[in-house]
Parts: sequence; structure tokens; C-alpha cells
Amino acid sequence: MRDVYFRNITNSNESAARKITVKSGQEEFIETVDECLEEATTYKGWHPVAIYHNEEMIGFAMYGSFGPNKDTWIDRIIIDEKYQGKGYGRIAMKKLIGIVSRKFEVTDIYLSIVEENRIAFNLYKSMGFKYINERDPNGELIFKYSI
Repeated sequence: MRDVYFRNITNSNESAARKITVKSGQEEFIETVDECLEEATTYKGWHPVAIYHNEEMIGFAMYGSFGPNKDTWIDRIIIDEKYQGKGYGRIAMKKLIGIVSRKFEVTDIYLSIVEENRIAFNLYKSMGFKYINERDPNGELIFKYSI
């Protein structure tokens, strides 16, 4: 598990991060890295990071904390199509939960998913995220993880 880690998106790895892609048919479930990075420049609360295994970039994630209640989100996690199905998504999510909870000093972390994304739904549910019977402005299901 220690071989999976994160690096900030910088000039040295941004080009590689923009090449992260999902499998065919998954595009409707999550924004592209390009769209995420654009959003991160528009909304300064987002923190985009590259996900690495050893020295290989295997994915991308974005998290942030907003508002007076410090609503904290792991908003995007993308594992490149070449690395999917190997457990990296679960490992990365576990590590992100720890990083985000410490960084923002919170015990609740939110995420949202497209309802049809059953793989993500089952993964997050198995990790302890609970659907809170709410949807975000895009109609995605909102889940909460409580530490």
C-alpha cells in the first residue's frame, strides 16, 4: 500500500496527468482531467493531485474543502484504464481519506457519483461511504464517509 502516493500537479507532471483516460463506456461517469484542471483554476478550493504507484503515474484525484461548515469533498478520482482492476482505486481512496481528514481537520468527507456507475457505487459503499439521500446540482448521488 505504501507504494501508492500523491504528488501535486505541477508543470513537470501536468502533461502526463492530462493523458489519464478511463475505459470506453466510463466517460459519462466522470469529467476528464482537462475539465478537472480547468475547474481547479476557476475554483481555488480544489486541490488536484496525480496518483502514483512506485514512480509510474496511474491516476488523478481532486479534493477540497468549502464554505463555513468546511464541507470537504474527494470530488474526483480517476485510475487510468491501464491500471484499473488492480486495487489501486481502493488504496488511493483509503490514503486520500487520511490525507483529507488530517489536512482539513474534519471527520466527514463527501463525494458524488453518477447513479449508473455501479462499480464506483459498490466500491465506495464497501469502504463505508453511505448514501445520504441527496443529489448534487448535477443530479449525482451524494455519499458521506464519517471517521
